[in-house]
Amino acid sequence: MSRDKDRLPHYLEHVLEAIRRIERYTVDMSEQEFMKNEMTQDAVIRNIEIIGEACHNVEVHYPEFATANPALPLAFAYQMRNAVAHGYSTVDLKIVWTTIRNDLPGLYKKVQTCSKPSRQW
Repeated sequence: MSRDKDRLPHYLEHVLEAIRRIERYTVDMSEQEFMKNEMTQDAVIRNIEIIGEACHNVEVHYPEFATANPALPLAFAYQMRNAVAHGYSTVDLKIVWTTIRNDLPGLYKKVQTCSKPSRQW
């Protein structure tokens, strides 16, 4: 892949869009409903994979951006992606639920802040 500067905003938008989708899928759901709904679980896990892959691409292809934005948990997002992608039979849905409710809103705000057009990277 080329190191085209135009790709960075796309990677960041992929993260934001995946978080928005997860929010739409789970907005009116309780934890118990989530635990019983395999379709929603699959959709959320797929979007966690997208978040992790996009974060990995940012970290690998734009290290100066990653260094300039240490509050972005790029490596952690990729580790979570690997856990759900490769440990599909042992995914801890309680961790996924906690991530949805506690981690993704903050990640969304951080990515939004870092991706403002006025920022130089």
